[in-house]
Amino acid sequence: MKFTVLTLFPEIFELYLNQTIIQRAVDMGIVTYEIVNIREFSGNKHGQVDDTPFGGGAGMVLKPEPYWNYFKIKNAENPKKPFVIFVTPQGIPANQNIISDIAEKEDVVLISGRYEGLDQRVIDNFVDMEVSIGDFVLSSGDLPVLCLMDSVIRIKDGVIKKESFETDSFYNGLLGFPQYTKPAVIEGVEVPEVLTSGHHKKIDEYRLLESLKKTCKNRPDLLEKKIKEDENFRAVWEKYKKEIEL
Repeated sequence: MKFTVLTLFPEIFELYLNQTIIQRAVDMGIVTYEIVNIREFSGNKHGQVDDTPFGGGAGMVLKPEPYWNYFKIKNAENPKKPFVIFVTPQGIPANQNIISDIAEKEDVVLISGRYEGLDQRVIDNFVDMEVSIGDFVLSSGDLPVLCLMDSVIRIKDGVIKKESFETDSFYNGLLGFPQYTKPAVIEGVEVPEVLTSGHHKKIDEYRLLESLKKTCKNRPDLLEKKIKEDENFRAVWEKYKKEIEL
């Protein structure tokens, strides 16, 4: 799988992308990435990539020419179109299903936005999906792009153990259960006894119950969605709901 990032600030990416899990995926040949300074495709001697918006208004808008030039060159090199994602607060909310879908792609281009946004003609002509990482606004799309890359790469086969991400929050539609490690007691505060019992069935049941409690408390919307859409889960919920403080 290849990622290509179109950004104005390529230096932001190098430090993070060299960290353990992502670098491991690169070293194993599972993923590759290229960070492109889109300013190099501006087509003007000053490297200008932004201009004032038609119709007036505050701020600046990313010009279409750099992206037009980039995709024309890429298409000439390889007619097979990559899957292009524009990371923007106006996109559809990212979730684990979307991350899993992206992980199935072979060639993904991520456009990192800046200023007041990207000329709509670029989105209409080249972008396959607009994605948001949450209902808030950042100064640029660079951090959200890194979030998407990290979340996709970690679930690629061979990067980490499958059982590691299968217990992640959202993987099964619920939040994850609380985790504990050594020591078993710190200043009189103990780890729940069941986790040191060695009784795996009871441990699994405890973790499920705690996952349900946390989801009910912090993300009731996820719980409602799971109950509505998952027939098998409804039976599980009926079994445990009386033990959860609603």
